[in-house]
Amino acid sequence: MRYKIVTILTFCLLFIGCKEKKVVTAEVESVQLSPKKNVVFILVDDLGWKDLACYGSSFYETPNIDRLAASSNLFTNAYSPNPVCSPTRAAIMTGKYPSRVGITDWIPGYEAKNAILKGPEDLFELPLEETTIAEALKEQDYKTFFAGKWHLGDTGFFPENQGFDINKGGHHKGQPPGGYYSPYKNPKLSDGPEGEYLTDRLTNESIAFLEENKDNPFLLYLSYYTVHTPIQASKKHIEKFEAKKKELKIGDAQLKNEREAHTVINQYNAEYASMVYALDENVGRLLDKLEVLKLMDDTLIIFTSDNGGLTTRIGDRKGPTSVRPLRAGKGWAYEGGIKIPLLIKKPGQTQGSKINTPVISMDMFPTILEELNLPLRPELHQDGVSLKPVMEGEKSSAHEALFWDYPHYHGSGWTPGQAVRKGDWKLIYFYENDSYELYNLKNDVSEENDLAQTNQEKLKELKQVLIDFNKRLNTQKPMRN
Repeated sequence: MRYKIVTILTFCLLFIGCKEKKVVTAEVESVQLSPKKNVVFILVDDLGWKDLACYGSSFYETPNIDRLAASSNLFTNAYSPNPVCSPTRAAIMTGKYPSRVGITDWIPGYEAKNAILKGPEDLFELPLEETTIAEALKEQDYKTFFAGKWHLGDTGFFPENQGFDINKGGHHKGQPPGGYYSPYKNPKLSDGPEGEYLTDRLTNESIAFLEENKDNPFLLYLSYYTVHTPIQASKKHIEKFEAKKKELKIGDAQLKNEREAHTVINQYNAEYASMVYALDENVGRLLDKLEVLKLMDDTLIIFTSDNGGLTTRIGDRKGPTSVRPLRAGKGWAYEGGIKIPLLIKKPGQTQGSKINTPVISMDMFPTILEELNLPLRPELHQDGVSLKPVMEGEKSSAHEALFWDYPHYHGSGWTPGQAVRKGDWKLIYFYENDSYELYNLKNDVSEENDLAQTNQEKLKELKQVLIDFNKRLNTQKPMRN
């Protein structure tokens, strides 16, 4: 919106010999007063790095998300700071590594039977003394809305206790307690009509919020429960993908051993494909509403996941998706468990670009602030950096190194460990046998060629990086059980 500010200064100047009033007029033309920008943050649960067509899937279909990607910055090396959900969600909210917050496992965590190690004590809620991105924006008079999965605490620690004006469906459970069809059995979401699909409902609630707040600056945080288990097909789309599976002659899951577990290496599940398609359909509805309300040019849109896809499991259970060529999946610090899709569409952006810079979920907090022309708050987002300079081509890197701390067992077969990435190199450490693995991701994205024994110099360098992170974040180690 443009304004003309006219200031008329009238002085009656009395000079000797002057009998007239002199009028002095000062005019300031067309001062730009920018309206506040909005944020739409879409977080998908367990969405794998290769679960979108724009990231390489040939079985799943995501035309609307691909449309968003075409006018966004698409990050090829985006990471979650943990291979499971709650720690990453805490990191997004605070801009801090999960270890610094005190949440390093999903809440309440996995109890491994007869385990060699016992994981450190973990918080079961995001502490109220933490300042969330929602609270930071509320301080700037933003309307704040949350819909979907929270999984950062029970009563007293819900979204409405952490800076959100409205909470539709966010509670302590990590998956939809009633499944994806009403009745939802969700204390924070009223049941819909029979047959209503949860992904549709959360989008309906988000659209209603947009319509009511189109004239206010807002944060809309849509945290879909999908595509987390239980895998329940979208009934209106399942036939499409059953037919496509038959047409492409896709058989059952193909498996590759991963220590005591096995990883799915092909995308085969028609029910999962229908869930991804329903997700995409609803993202399209949300984008269309932003267009209709003429909000697109003033809105920052972020689309991402909380961890890698569910590909690796123990026993006779099969993961519903595959992220090959990445190794393993959710629960593991191999690339498949921590590499995630990330799209960031700056307000008014129309041209897309691919960015290979390694980035991580804590970067979202400062990126939002800077894109909204708000002051950065490094005392809050201590481990995140704004990606605005990277997106504008001013910087080629964001972090000197990245760190993952998962000192717990997981049902996927992971044993307590850590990892760091510096440049093209990645080090993984396992506590049980005090062992290291070293990979060059540029040459070996599948992490199949362990160079720990043949490159002692690089091994030593990354060991020191790992030591430095542990010291700086005061991480907690597992103990002998």
